[in-house]
Amino acid sequence: WEFTSILFAMPKVKKPRKFAVVKRMITPNDERLKLKAKAEEDKKKKTEDALVHHAPAVSSAMFFSFNTALGPPYYVILDTNVFSICIQNKLDIVEGLRDALLAQCFPLISDCVMAELEKLGTKYRLALRIARQIREKFEESRLPCDHRGTYADDCIVQRVTAHKCYIVATQDRDLRRRLRKIPGVPIMYVSSHKFAVERMPDAFGSFGF
Repeated sequence: WEFTSILFAMPKVKKPRKFAVVKRMITPNDERLKLKAKAEEDKKKKTEDALVHHAPAVSSAMFFSFNTALGPPYYVILDTNVFSICIQNKLDIVEGLRDALLAQCFPLISDCVMAELEKLGTKYRLALRIARQIREKFEESRLPCDHRGTYADDCIVQRVTAHKCYIVATQDRDLRRRLRKIPGVPIMYVSSHKFAVERMPDAFGSFGF
């Protein structure tokens, strides 16, 4: 009890207050700041490298905005929806292409377009029959596909990007939007019961159009 009473009897020591105490600051030349800045710079560089897009090489057939690989006879790649729209407008595909281009032309049908027509079922039975007749009539109309899948839009875009000697006939707005980004590739579509040609003047080169 005596020890306890002594503890309680001891006065509390008051700590003196510190006035105008300044916190320790890191100098601009501190090594920790340099390491942090270097880490942020490396991270930013990695992000920029990941966002780099490699542009495809320009075809040797392109001369400024002209395509010297285009010329009669023309090779027109037909998209899947062209057959149905021609049936609705009672338009002969081969004759309609010749009337629009005023020259000899060969309609081209890829294997993936034929596969899409076959998958669409009985509703596109007449379109499939017309496509088969065109492939039987013109030996040049067969375009073999060696890629996986049967998505015709990607096949057409890859083909015209690699070879600038084609014209593409399609009613698909999304596909036309993608094709407009490829220089020198004319686009055809059905309008007012006939084929219309888009971007033909700037696609021609040495033919005086």
